[in-house]
Amino acid sequence: MDFTLDAASPTPPYEQVRAQVIAAIDDGSLVAGTRLPPVRTLAAELNLAANTVARAYRELEEAGYVETRGRAGTIVRGGDAASSRAAAAAEQYAETVRRLGVSAEDGLALVKAALGER
Repeated sequence: MDFTLDAASPTPPYEQVRAQVIAAIDDGSLVAGTRLPPVRTLAAELNLAANTVARAYRELEEAGYVETRGRAGTIVRGGDAASSRAAAAAEQYAETVRRLGVSAEDGLALVKAALGER
């Protein structure tokens, strides 16, 4: 997998890395079980700080796209990418509902209404 950065882009480097990994998973270039480059290796290749790449990997893990297995590295998770994206969106929605003080019951009712369910 070949990652590139656009230095002129207003998008932060960690977000560019994260978006490229997601795009590769979505288009099938990165399949379940594929090992991503180690943080330090990718950071050196892209001329970034290791913490920048680590942040991208951490956010990918939180969203369900990858799994970190300690010394075995960061691996693309199995399963449906759409489900991973929906889970990430659901987490973001839940956080917004909590922050707004909306009850869980009302939050669920809003989702059901948005999906056309009664």
